[in-house]
Amino acid sequence: MSNYSFNIETTNTDTIIKFISNEVLTSGSYQFNNIDEAKNSPLAQELFHLPFVKRIFISANFIAIERFDIVKWDDVQNEVKEQVENYLNNGGILLNEEQKKLPIEIYAETTPNPNVLKFVSNKILFEKDYEFKAIDETKNAPLAANLFNFPFVKEVFLSENYVSITKFDGVEWSELSNEVRSFIKEYISAGRTLVNSAQQATQTIKSSETEKELDEISLKIISILDEYIRPAVAADGGNIAFESYNTQTQTVNVVLQGACSGCPSSTITLKNGIENMLKQLIPGKIGEVVAINY
Repeated sequence: MSNYSFNIETTNTDTIIKFISNEVLTSGSYQFNNIDEAKNSPLAQELFHLPFVKRIFISANFIAIERFDIVKWDDVQNEVKEQVENYLNNGGILLNEEQKKLPIEIYAETTPNPNVLKFVSNKILFEKDYEFKAIDETKNAPLAANLFNFPFVKEVFLSENYVSITKFDGVEWSELSNEVRSFIKEYISAGRTLVNSAQQATQTIKSSETEKELDEISLKIISILDEYIRPAVAADGGNIAFESYNTQTQTVNVVLQGACSGCPSSTITLKNGIENMLKQLIPGKIGEVVAINY
């Protein structure tokens, strides 16, 4: 009998949750949009019998499931985790050998920031967010390092299923996007390392330290940013990260990443969107929201 166990991990999209395995599941990446597409994955077929399952992703060490809005993950995630563990540990088949790997597709999306283009994949690429302001920071991130070899690349931001690239002024994306899209597709299709374990470990430590010994208001701010704000800015190729909260001035400091960094509309988003929402949800505790890296 196998001994699979899974940890539950949220993602930037509140409808998608990951079940991280203690063992390698497969060498490929697969996506199933419905039960008919899952004929070569008995586990995926089982999961599609759950009425709230919309889409399933299977990768090297995790199973990600996208839900319909009829339930919240908090209400069902533990039961799904237990079902997956029981199925696999009792000899259930994850994938039949003839299952073909999901072909990699990359398409370019514009963002509100004219200097940033978002290159989106049809498979999940990263478990965490990574931001690189210069090539010197990419020692443990081969994909980002290679992207900085393009002379027009100023910054690189990696998140879940996309790569956001900030270009220098003086060049136009219309002249560059096809070249970059082809490079990213070929790089991923070749199975080359995107981010190595040292970079992932460093990112995990930073995340743990950020939330260590935070006050109650800071934890509420982080929760609101994760639930309401991050999915929206991720759709535009960016991210917002909590930095600090000053209890005396009631100032919230945040870090804008990816397409959000330097975007002309970021100030409006901060004041009219994020700041107003925090003031409504945490009344009397929020003075202003400031982007410290704008």
